[in-house]
Amino acid sequence: MKILGIETSCYETAAAVVEDGVKVLSNVIASQIPLHHITGGVVPEVAAREHVVKIMHVIGQALLDAGMTADEMDAIAFTQGPGLLSSLVIGISAANTLAIAAGKPVIPTNHIAGHIYANWLDEKKNDPVRFPLVVLTVSGGHNELVYMKSHARFRLIGETLDDAAGEAFDKVARLLGLGYPGGPQISRAAERGNAKRFSLPKAHISAESYDFSFSGLKTSVLNLVKEEHAREGKLSEEFVADCSAGFQEAVCEVLSDKLLKAANEFRSVEVHLAGGVSANLRLRQMVEEKIKLGYFFDFRGKKVNLKNRPRLRYAANISYCTDNAAMIASAAFFHQKHNRKAYAVPGKALADPNLRMYLS
Repeated sequence: MKILGIETSCYETAAAVVEDGVKVLSNVIASQIPLHHITGGVVPEVAAREHVVKIMHVIGQALLDAGMTADEMDAIAFTQGPGLLSSLVIGISAANTLAIAAGKPVIPTNHIAGHIYANWLDEKKNDPVRFPLVVLTVSGGHNELVYMKSHARFRLIGETLDDAAGEAFDKVARLLGLGYPGGPQISRAAERGNAKRFSLPKAHISAESYDFSFSGLKTSVLNLVKEEHAREGKLSEEFVADCSAGFQEAVCEVLSDKLLKAANEFRSVEVHLAGGVSANLRLRQMVEEKIKLGYFFDFRGKKVNLKNRPRLRYAANISYCTDNAAMIASAAFFHQKHNRKAYAVPGKALADPNLRMYLS
């Protein structure tokens, strides 16, 4: 089954053709990062206008790269939410217009489900994904811990209570004068820094909670920046590097510990990283280290042994970590395959109601 996917949830205008949910035939992304770098963040109206300009060219290029036409597609999938409403409507309109013209069914698809299914793209037959598994989806506007017993069966077990990790990266990068997007900027600065110089909070919240909170950590960095400005009048390169390293370490500690805590409870054979922040090398390294050592830390900092050592998996290509349309086409394939009745209802964004979805 060949699906044309369309993604416009934020500032990436993307289209892709994917066969049977795993084989990527094309994946075209027109990024607006240079444009939003000027304002230090995404301006929704600007993002929407850029989608209007680029959407048809990107769709055409994706079909051209795949060597196919819209008539040869079995279905057209689009991101229904969550995301910026003014951006989403561009992709939704384009997908439905194209579907009517080509006489193809449409599959409304959830953006977070897309990030989860990015880990199935380019899946090798001799190395299939195994269930049950726990997925940590972590990006600019969201953090979720999701338990998957099988395809299209999600159980949301944790989510962000305030700032998502990616959002915190962006805001802290701005405080440190590093620019936008913050994740790659902080990661590069952290390579030169001493992560132990500053004592930054790690909000595990409670023994029972799988939820995340990074607002306190962000505020701690803000206070450090204010103190440094008052003392030195400016931020030195050493301060920026050390603060970046400490911040990144604090975020990755919480993310990795919560992920492995969930893996312990749900006896997962695999743990997955998904979303833009899953490209962070320190996060990947930290999860790998804890699996190899066989333990993680609880909310009081006490060592907890892993009951088994799950396999860590993340996207095969770094371009699948950030927003793209191949992941939308993959999610659409698996959800319609395993729950056709749910997708027979127009406007149904996700088959499983346990993973709460909303527009923002």
